[in-house]
Amino acid sequence: MLLGGLGLLKIGPGDPVGLRLGINLFIAFLPAAILGPMLDDKIEAHLFKTGPVLAALAIGGVYMIVLDRWRTRKAKAGHGEDLQHEIDQVTPGKALLIGLLQCVAMWPGTSRSMMTITGGVLVGLKPRAAAEFSFLLGLPTLGGACVYKLAKNLKHAQETNTPNLFEVIGTSSVLLGIIVATLSAAVAIKWLVGFLNKHGLAPFGWYRLALCAVLGGLILGGIVRIEPPAAEDAPALPSPGLPSGVEPGGSG
Repeated sequence: MLLGGLGLLKIGPGDPVGLRLGINLFIAFLPAAILGPMLDDKIEAHLFKTGPVLAALAIGGVYMIVLDRWRTRKAKAGHGEDLQHEIDQVTPGKALLIGLLQCVAMWPGTSRSMMTITGGVLVGLKPRAAAEFSFLLGLPTLGGACVYKLAKNLKHAQETNTPNLFEVIGTSSVLLGIIVATLSAAVAIKWLVGFLNKHGLAPFGWYRLALCAVLGGLILGGIVRIEPPAAEDAPALPSPGLPSGVEPGGSG
C-alpha cells in the first residue's frame, strides 16, 4: 500500500495520475503552509494549556465515534459505493477540504493524522486510501514544520547567545531521531490501515476519551502539567508520518 502510494508520486508528463496526486497534495498542503507561521505564536500562547488540550482530546474522540457511526449508517443505507473512492479519485476541492481539516490539528491535543484521515473519509475515500493520503500529506507538512521550528530555534539562539538545538542534543541525535521516526511511521501505516479496515475509527475515539480522563486525573493530582514551551527550549521535531505515535487518535 505504502509503496504503491509513493509510486504515484513519480510525477511527469507521461504519468497523469501521479501528476494529479502531486497537485492535490500541494493543494492540501497550502492551508497549513499559510496558516501555520501566522498562528504558531498565538496558538502556543493561548491554546497550549490544560483546558484547551483536554477539550481537544474529548471533542476529537466524540467526533471520531460520530463519524464512524455516520459511515456505517450510510453503508447500510445502500450508499457504500460513495465511500469507496481510491486515492487517485481525490479532486482539488476534496484535497482542499482535507488540507483545511489538517489545520484544525494546530490546536494542541488534536491529531494531524486524525483530522486528515477523517477528512479523507468525509470526502468518500476508503479508510486505506484516506490513511495513505494522510501519510503522503504528512511528508511536506511535518517536514515544513521541522524546518520552520528549527529556523526559529537557530534565530533565537543567535539573538540571545544561547545554545541551539544541535548544540544541546547533538547533530547526530537529531538526524537519528528523524530517520527512526520516518521509518517507524512507514511501518506503522501498514498496521494502521489493516486496523481501520477491520474496526473503523470508533476505537480511536474511545481511546481519546479514555486518554482525556486519565490525563485530567494526572493533572488534578499534580503529576502532569501542560504549559507553553519556553522560548529558549529546543523545538521538538515532528515525524513525517503519524505524529505522536502510530494511531490517528493521538495528540500530534
